[in-house]
Amino acid sequence: MSIMISPNLPLALIAGPTASGKSAVALALAHRLAEAGRKAVIVNADSAQVYADLRVLSARPSEEEMAGVEHRLFGAWDGAEACSAAAWAARAREEIADIHAGGAVPILVGGTGLYLKVLLEGIAPIPQIDPAVRATVRALDEDAAYKLLQVEDPLRAAELDPGDRQRIARALEVKRSTGVTLADWQMAKAGGIAEEVTLHPLLLLPDRTWLYERCDRRFEAMLEDGAVEEVEALLARELDPDLPVMRAIGVPEIAAFLAGETSREAMIAAAQQATRNYAKRQFTWFRRQPPAEWARIGPECESESIDIGTYFASLLRD
Repeated sequence: MSIMISPNLPLALIAGPTASGKSAVALALAHRLAEAGRKAVIVNADSAQVYADLRVLSARPSEEEMAGVEHRLFGAWDGAEACSAAAWAARAREEIADIHAGGAVPILVGGTGLYLKVLLEGIAPIPQIDPAVRATVRALDEDAAYKLLQVEDPLRAAELDPGDRQRIARALEVKRSTGVTLADWQMAKAGGIAEEVTLHPLLLLPDRTWLYERCDRRFEAMLEDGAVEEVEALLARELDPDLPVMRAIGVPEIAAFLAGETSREAMIAAAQQATRNYAKRQFTWFRRQPPAEWARIGPECESESIDIGTYFASLLRD
Protein backbone atom coordinates (compact mmCIF):
# COMPACT_ATOMS: atom_id res chain seq x y z
CA MET A 1 0.00 0.00 0.00
CA SER A 2 1.46 3.36 -1.03
CA ILE A 3 0.83 6.16 1.46
CA MET A 4 1.26 9.78 0.45
CA ILE A 5 1.54 12.38 3.19
CA SER A 6 1.69 16.07 2.34
CA PRO A 7 3.98 18.42 4.25
CA ASN A 8 1.05 20.84 4.41
CA LEU A 9 -0.92 18.45 6.60
CA PRO A 10 -0.73 18.92 10.38
CA LEU A 11 0.13 16.38 13.03
CA ALA A 12 -0.32 17.32 16.69
CA LEU A 13 1.73 15.36 19.23
CA ILE A 14 1.17 15.35 22.99
CA ALA A 15 3.67 13.25 24.92
CA GLY A 16 5.06 12.78 28.39
CA PRO A 17 5.24 10.37 31.33
CA THR A 18 2.36 8.21 32.44
CA ALA A 19 -0.30 10.02 34.52
CA SER A 20 0.91 13.46 33.36
CA GLY A 21 -2.47 14.46 31.92
CA LYS A 22 -1.84 13.90 28.20
CA SER A 23 -5.33 12.59 27.45
CA ALA A 24 -7.00 15.63 28.98
CA VAL A 25 -4.84 17.98 26.90
CA ALA A 26 -5.56 15.99 23.74
CA LEU A 27 -9.31 16.18 24.35
CA ALA A 28 -9.09 19.91 25.04
CA LEU A 29 -7.23 20.42 21.76
CA ALA A 30 -9.74 18.26 19.87
CA HIS A 31 -12.61 20.33 21.24
CA ARG A 32 -10.89 23.60 20.36
CA LEU A 33 -10.38 22.35 16.82
CA ALA A 34 -14.05 21.33 16.67
CA GLU A 35 -15.04 24.85 17.73
CA ALA A 36 -12.98 26.09 14.78
CA GLY A 37 -14.85 23.75 12.46
CA ARG A 38 -12.12 21.09 12.17
CA LYS A 39 -12.52 17.47 13.18
CA ALA A 40 -9.72 15.89 15.23
CA VAL A 41 -8.93 12.22 15.74
CA ILE A 42 -6.81 11.03 18.67
CA VAL A 43 -4.26 8.30 17.83
CA ASN A 44 -2.75 6.18 20.59
CA ALA A 45 1.05 6.13 21.03
CA ASP A 46 1.19 4.15 24.28
CA SER A 47 2.62 0.62 24.23
CA ALA A 48 0.22 -0.70 26.88
CA GLN A 49 -2.94 0.93 25.58
CA VAL A 50 -2.57 -0.88 22.25
CA TYR A 51 -3.62 -4.15 23.91
CA ALA A 52 -7.30 -5.06 24.08
CA ASP A 53 -6.60 -7.10 27.24
CA LEU A 54 -5.39 -4.09 29.26
CA ARG A 55 -8.28 -1.65 29.42
CA VAL A 56 -7.93 -0.99 33.15
CA LEU A 57 -4.20 -1.39 33.77
CA SER A 58 -3.24 0.73 30.77
CA ALA A 59 -5.70 3.49 31.77
CA ARG A 60 -7.25 3.24 28.31
CA PRO A 61 -10.02 5.85 28.00
CA SER A 62 -13.60 4.60 28.20
CA GLU A 63 -16.26 5.65 25.71
CA GLU A 64 -17.43 8.25 28.21
CA GLU A 65 -13.90 9.59 28.67
CA MET A 66 -13.45 9.86 24.90
CA ALA A 67 -16.08 12.60 25.11
CA GLY A 68 -17.37 12.13 21.58
CA VAL A 69 -13.91 12.40 19.98
CA GLU A 70 -12.84 9.56 17.67
CA HIS A 71 -9.93 7.50 19.03
CA ARG A 72 -7.79 5.03 17.06
CA LEU A 73 -5.23 2.31 17.86
CA PHE A 74 -6.57 1.92 21.40
CA GLY A 75 -6.98 -1.79 22.16
CA ALA A 76 -6.08 -2.59 18.55
CA TRP A 77 -3.78 -5.56 19.32
CA ASP A 78 -4.70 -8.87 20.89
CA GLY A 79 -2.44 -9.71 23.81
CA ALA A 80 -1.29 -12.90 22.09
CA GLU A 81 0.55 -10.76 19.52
CA ALA A 82 3.51 -8.61 20.51
CA CYS A 83 3.18 -5.09 19.17
CA SER A 84 6.63 -3.87 18.15
CA ALA A 85 7.53 -0.22 17.61
CA ALA A 86 7.86 -0.93 13.88
CA ALA A 87 4.43 -2.60 13.71
CA TRP A 88 2.80 0.24 15.61
CA ALA A 89 4.51 2.88 13.45
CA ALA A 90 3.31 1.19 10.25
CA ARG A 91 -0.28 1.22 11.52
CA ALA A 92 0.01 4.77 12.84
CA ARG A 93 1.31 5.99 9.50
CA GLU A 94 -1.69 4.43 7.77
CA GLU A 95 -4.12 5.93 10.27
CA ILE A 96 -2.56 9.38 9.98
CA ALA A 97 -2.82 9.24 6.18
CA ASP A 98 -6.46 8.13 6.43
CA ILE A 99 -7.30 10.89 8.91
CA HIS A 100 -5.71 13.48 6.65
CA ALA A 101 -7.57 12.06 3.65
CA GLY A 102 -10.80 12.67 5.54
CA GLY A 103 -9.86 16.29 6.17
CA ALA A 104 -9.30 15.86 9.92
CA VAL A 105 -6.37 16.61 12.23
CA PRO A 106 -4.58 13.63 13.85
CA ILE A 107 -3.50 14.08 17.47
CA LEU A 108 -0.87 11.58 18.59
CA VAL A 109 -1.01 10.94 22.34
CA GLY A 110 1.24 8.69 24.36
CA GLY A 111 4.28 8.12 26.50
CA THR A 112 6.17 5.49 24.52
CA GLY A 113 9.12 7.45 23.22
CA LEU A 114 10.40 4.64 21.00
CA TYR A 115 7.05 4.47 19.17
CA LEU A 116 7.20 8.18 18.42
CA LYS A 117 10.87 8.06 17.46
CA VAL A 118 10.34 5.24 14.96
CA LEU A 119 7.27 6.92 13.45
CA LEU A 120 8.97 10.29 13.01
CA GLU A 121 12.55 9.25 12.24
CA GLY A 122 12.06 5.82 10.69
CA ILE A 123 13.70 2.55 11.60
CA ALA A 124 17.10 1.13 10.79
CA PRO A 125 16.98 -1.61 8.12
CA ILE A 126 18.86 -4.12 10.29
CA PRO A 127 18.99 -7.63 8.78
CA GLN A 128 17.66 -10.57 10.75
CA ILE A 129 20.04 -11.60 13.50
CA ASP A 130 21.74 -14.98 13.13
CA PRO A 131 19.88 -17.28 15.59
CA ALA A 132 23.15 -18.82 16.78
CA VAL A 133 24.58 -15.37 17.55
CA ARG A 134 21.40 -14.37 19.38
CA ALA A 135 21.41 -17.53 21.48
CA THR A 136 25.06 -17.04 22.43
CA VAL A 137 24.56 -13.39 23.38
CA ARG A 138 21.36 -13.99 25.34
CA ALA A 139 23.07 -16.76 27.33
CA LEU A 140 25.70 -14.33 28.66
CA ASP A 141 25.26 -12.97 32.15
CA GLU A 142 24.69 -9.24 32.55
CA ASP A 143 28.23 -8.33 33.58
CA ALA A 144 29.91 -10.38 30.85
CA ALA A 145 27.64 -8.97 28.13
CA TYR A 146 28.40 -5.39 29.16
CA LYS A 147 32.17 -5.99 29.26
CA LEU A 148 32.08 -7.52 25.77
CA LEU A 149 30.04 -4.59 24.47
CA GLN A 150 32.64 -2.20 25.89
CA VAL A 151 35.18 -3.93 23.64
CA GLU A 152 33.06 -4.48 20.53
CA ASP A 153 30.98 -1.27 20.53
CA PRO A 154 32.45 1.08 23.15
CA LEU A 155 30.39 4.09 22.04
CA ARG A 156 27.10 2.23 22.56
CA ALA A 157 28.33 0.76 25.84
CA ALA A 158 29.08 4.25 27.14
CA GLU A 159 25.49 5.29 26.40
CA LEU A 160 23.90 2.39 28.28
CA ASP A 161 23.40 1.63 31.93
CA PRO A 162 25.38 -1.53 32.82
CA GLY A 163 22.14 -3.01 34.14
CA ASP A 164 20.17 -2.46 30.94
CA ARG A 165 20.40 -6.11 29.92
CA GLN A 166 17.97 -5.94 26.99
CA ARG A 167 19.63 -3.03 25.17
CA ILE A 168 23.12 -4.35 25.87
CA ALA A 169 22.21 -7.71 24.35
CA ARG A 170 20.60 -6.04 21.34
CA ALA A 171 23.64 -3.89 20.61
CA LEU A 172 25.99 -6.84 21.02
CA GLU A 173 24.01 -9.22 18.80
CA VAL A 174 23.67 -6.61 16.05
CA LYS A 175 27.40 -5.96 16.01
CA ARG A 176 28.29 -9.66 16.04
CA SER A 177 25.69 -10.72 13.48
CA THR A 178 26.10 -7.88 10.97
CA GLY A 179 29.60 -6.58 11.64
CA VAL A 180 28.11 -3.06 11.89
CA THR A 181 27.31 -1.18 15.08
CA LEU A 182 23.75 -0.28 15.98
CA ALA A 183 24.60 3.43 15.72
CA ASP A 184 25.81 3.00 12.13
CA TRP A 185 22.65 1.09 11.19
CA GLN A 186 20.52 3.84 12.73
CA MET A 187 22.16 6.40 10.47
CA ALA A 188 20.43 4.63 7.58
CA LYS A 189 16.92 4.93 9.00
CA ALA A 190 14.01 4.84 6.56
CA GLY A 191 10.25 5.31 6.68
CA GLY A 192 9.97 8.27 9.07
CA ILE A 193 7.33 10.95 8.47
CA ALA A 194 8.89 13.92 10.28
CA GLU A 195 9.78 15.65 7.01
CA GLU A 196 6.41 14.88 5.45
CA VAL A 197 4.07 16.54 7.94
CA THR A 198 3.80 19.81 9.82
CA LEU A 199 4.42 18.73 13.40
CA HIS A 200 2.86 20.55 16.38
CA PRO A 201 4.48 18.90 19.44
CA LEU A 202 3.93 19.48 23.15
CA LEU A 203 5.74 17.66 25.99
CA LEU A 204 4.29 17.49 29.50
CA LEU A 205 7.04 17.34 32.14
CA PRO A 206 5.36 17.90 35.52
CA ASP A 207 6.89 18.05 38.98
CA ARG A 208 8.00 14.52 39.82
CA THR A 209 6.58 14.47 43.35
CA TRP A 210 3.18 15.48 41.99
CA LEU A 211 3.48 12.90 39.22
CA TYR A 212 4.44 10.04 41.54
CA GLU A 213 1.51 10.81 43.82
CA ARG A 214 -0.81 10.66 40.81
CA CYS A 215 0.70 7.32 39.80
CA ASP A 216 0.05 5.90 43.27
CA ARG A 217 -3.54 7.13 43.37
CA ARG A 218 -4.24 5.90 39.87
CA PHE A 219 -3.17 2.34 40.61
CA GLU A 220 -5.47 2.24 43.63
CA ALA A 221 -8.27 3.48 41.37
CA MET A 222 -7.42 0.73 38.87
CA LEU A 223 -7.93 -1.89 41.57
CA GLU A 224 -11.36 -0.45 42.30
CA ASP A 225 -12.12 -0.47 38.57
CA GLY A 226 -11.43 -4.17 38.09
CA ALA A 227 -7.67 -4.57 37.59
CA VAL A 228 -7.57 -7.85 39.51
CA GLU A 229 -10.36 -9.31 37.40
CA GLU A 230 -8.58 -8.09 34.27
CA VAL A 231 -5.43 -10.00 35.22
CA GLU A 232 -7.48 -13.09 36.12
CA ALA A 233 -8.93 -13.07 32.60
CA LEU A 234 -5.47 -12.58 31.12
CA LEU A 235 -3.99 -15.46 33.11
CA ALA A 236 -6.85 -17.70 31.99
CA ARG A 237 -5.62 -17.32 28.41
CA GLU A 238 -2.33 -19.04 29.35
CA LEU A 239 -0.28 -16.78 27.11
CA ASP A 240 3.50 -16.88 26.82
CA PRO A 241 4.79 -15.11 29.98
CA ASP A 242 7.39 -13.28 27.86
CA LEU A 243 4.76 -11.45 25.81
CA PRO A 244 4.63 -7.68 26.47
CA VAL A 245 1.04 -7.88 27.68
CA MET A 246 2.11 -10.30 30.44
CA ARG A 247 4.94 -8.02 31.53
CA ALA A 248 2.89 -4.81 31.57
CA ILE A 249 3.04 -2.88 34.83
CA GLY A 250 0.55 -4.33 37.28
CA VAL A 251 0.18 -7.71 35.61
CA PRO A 252 3.12 -9.55 37.29
CA GLU A 253 2.35 -7.92 40.63
CA ILE A 254 -1.33 -8.84 40.59
CA ALA A 255 -0.53 -12.32 39.24
CA ALA A 256 1.76 -12.91 42.23
CA PHE A 257 -1.03 -11.77 44.55
CA LEU A 258 -3.53 -14.12 42.88
CA ALA A 259 -1.06 -16.99 43.24
CA GLY A 260 -0.82 -16.34 46.97
CA GLU A 261 2.81 -15.36 46.72
CA THR A 262 2.34 -11.90 48.19
CA SER A 263 -0.14 -9.88 50.21
CA ARG A 264 -2.51 -7.31 48.78
CA GLU A 265 -0.58 -4.54 50.51
CA ALA A 266 2.76 -5.77 49.10
CA MET A 267 1.20 -6.12 45.64
CA ILE A 268 -0.02 -2.54 45.71
CA ALA A 269 3.34 -1.23 46.91
CA ALA A 270 5.23 -3.18 44.24
CA ALA A 271 2.96 -2.05 41.41
CA GLN A 272 3.09 1.56 42.55
CA GLN A 273 6.88 1.41 42.71
CA ALA A 274 7.04 -0.13 39.23
CA THR A 275 4.80 2.65 37.91
CA ARG A 276 6.94 5.36 39.50
CA ASN A 277 10.10 3.76 38.09
CA TYR A 278 8.53 3.71 34.63
CA ALA A 279 7.42 7.33 34.94
CA LYS A 280 10.97 8.28 35.93
CA ARG A 281 12.42 6.57 32.84
CA GLN A 282 9.84 8.27 30.63
CA PHE A 283 10.56 11.64 32.22
CA THR A 284 14.27 11.24 31.58
CA TRP A 285 13.70 10.16 27.96
CA PHE A 286 11.40 13.06 27.12
CA ARG A 287 13.69 15.54 28.83
CA ARG A 288 16.72 14.44 26.80
CA GLN A 289 15.67 12.86 23.51
CA PRO A 290 13.22 15.14 21.65
CA PRO A 291 14.48 18.22 19.79
CA ALA A 292 15.07 21.31 21.93
CA GLU A 293 12.58 23.33 19.88
CA TRP A 294 9.64 21.15 20.90
CA ALA A 295 7.33 23.04 23.26
CA ARG A 296 7.50 21.86 26.85
CA ILE A 297 5.30 22.48 29.87
CA GLY A 298 6.87 22.02 33.30
CA PRO A 299 5.14 22.03 36.69
CA GLU A 300 2.36 24.24 35.32
CA CYS A 301 0.96 21.19 33.48
CA GLU A 302 -0.33 20.09 36.89
CA SER A 303 -3.02 22.69 36.42
CA GLU A 304 -6.32 22.03 34.68
CA SER A 305 -5.99 25.40 32.96
CA ILE A 306 -3.37 24.72 30.29
CA ASP A 307 -3.84 27.32 27.58
CA ILE A 308 -4.40 25.28 24.42
CA GLY A 309 -4.50 28.48 22.38
CA THR A 310 -0.95 29.36 23.43
CA TYR A 311 0.71 26.02 22.79
CA PHE A 312 -1.16 25.21 19.58
CA ALA A 313 -1.64 28.72 18.21
CA SER A 314 -0.24 27.92 14.76
CA LEU A 315 -2.37 24.79 14.43
CA LEU A 316 -5.53 26.62 15.46
CA ARG A 317 -4.78 29.44 12.99
CA ASP A 318 -4.32 27.13 9.99
